[in-house]
Amino acid sequence: MGEYFPDVKPIQYEGPDSKNPLAFKHYNADEEVAGMKMRDHLRFSVAFWHTFKGTGTDPFGSATMVRPYGDGDEMKVAEDTLAAAFEFFTKLGIDFYCFHDRDIAPEGTDLAETNKNLDKIVELADKLQADTGVKLLWGTANLFSHPRYMCGASTNPDPAVFAYAAAQVKKAIEVTKRLGGTNYVFWGGREGYETLLNTDMGRELDHLGRFLNMAVDYARQIGFDGQFLIEPKPKEPTKHQYDFDAQSCHAFLQKYDLVPHFKLNLESNHGTLAGHTFEHELTYAAANGILGSIDANRGDLLLGWDTDQFPTNIYEATFIMYIVLSAGGLAPGGLNFDAKVRRSSFEPVDLFHAHIGGMDAFARGLKIALKMRNDGALDDFIKQRYAGWDSGIGKDIEDGKASFADCEKYILENGEPKPVSGRQEMLENIVNEYIR
Repeated sequence: MGEYFPDVKPIQYEGPDSKNPLAFKHYNADEEVAGMKMRDHLRFSVAFWHTFKGTGTDPFGSATMVRPYGDGDEMKVAEDTLAAAFEFFTKLGIDFYCFHDRDIAPEGTDLAETNKNLDKIVELADKLQADTGVKLLWGTANLFSHPRYMCGASTNPDPAVFAYAAAQVKKAIEVTKRLGGTNYVFWGGREGYETLLNTDMGRELDHLGRFLNMAVDYARQIGFDGQFLIEPKPKEPTKHQYDFDAQSCHAFLQKYDLVPHFKLNLESNHGTLAGHTFEHELTYAAANGILGSIDANRGDLLLGWDTDQFPTNIYEATFIMYIVLSAGGLAPGGLNFDAKVRRSSFEPVDLFHAHIGGMDAFARGLKIALKMRNDGALDDFIKQRYAGWDSGIGKDIEDGKASFADCEKYILENGEPKPVSGRQEMLENIVNEYIR
């Protein structure tokens, strides 16, 4: 195995005045920020699928990507791709990566051969992790690409497909445990429906709930103590996916007694596809104690599908980090770049440019968010806006001591409530003063 990115040296921090496109301007991994290294605040991860398996194909065009590790039989390609990935991780100076089982090893003629292929590649991954110190943020199973999953995996009308998916997840959890993964993700790419004309929704939801409870049972059985995560997405590839958004996932977890075992892996582009801002999704999850990890990317608001672009919007990165800091951080989760270079950015060096930009954007967002929090720029206003709930009738209502009759008595004695301005424009102006 030779060098796959010979023209790229390890990426260094050179500061905001640097003009070197292959240097960090704002991300300084070991810089102390609020008593913690920047790398530990951000916990960056590379997505194996887009970064190393993406070819640039789309519904209108064939592959465009030039990749120096794609020749030979399938297992040779898998080995070379993994070696290239770890070279990339170390040159980028990133601490984590994520993968689907079928990203790193090809399927065989049957499940036994497929598992054998995976075991061989995992043995190599284990060695490369030990050699480099790069860790697995999370593993998962691809339960959406193969034709057997065209009508779903755990929600498939055929119990044999359910059983196959269960066997695949069993193996993927074992692999994640062996590689020291701190999380395991479920993304229901085809757990949904195209039409209700042929769908028993109630039964499918029950089967999905049973499937996840079986996963919890197996993790306990083998001693896997990583965090289970569900990744919401409303549509694409299916018309409607059952993991629509943070709130619907939370309701699902409550119904099937899964709240103690699951948190959410939230993705920016999935939030906007659900008709929400990403801040909304994060805030809901944080408010309910189910914020687990983040797939960091962005979409194009003029397009109605999952474009998975690299996150370079400083405003959004600031608010993401503001919410993450308010929630106490992401660990054991992280910021995984579930993003892909554009089809015309086909050279290997473009992978470095893309990740550098995303890492710098979140480094800036982290520092801005910390300053906003330290100054109380928003928190003080919100605290004052809700001050009425800290005493009197407000506190009685929150404490469960007030009835409708008590509320009526209060209004009769105190009269019409006096409106107070929400000062939205003023607050937006204040935020803009920090983001400059």
